[in-house]
Amino acid sequence: AKKWINIRKSYGNFYKVPRNQTKLTIMLENLGMNYDGRPHSGLDDSKNIARIAIRMLQDGCDLRVNERIHGGQLMTVSSSIPLEGAPAPQMPRYRN
Repeated sequence: AKKWINIRKSYGNFYKVPRNQTKLTIMLENLGMNYDGRPHSGLDDSKNIARIAIRMLQDGCDLRVNERIHGGQLMTVSSSIPLEGAPAPQMPRYRN
């Protein structure tokens, strides 16, 4: 991956909270959610991050790429830069 969404940055900017309030467990707690699974399990952390992203979308956040690698360097991507043709995020569809 050469570009991605850093959910901590998006969360902090959207909800106007300082960086020390963007740890996974704190983000979940502030959104009224419990941590599901085992802490520091890659799969469980990913599922919890997805839950946060879904909530942010429901709250009206426009999730956009905000970090990328260029020439081996981590770079922040301005939120005013177009997404280079990336599709708009859509809510997941669940089967009944």
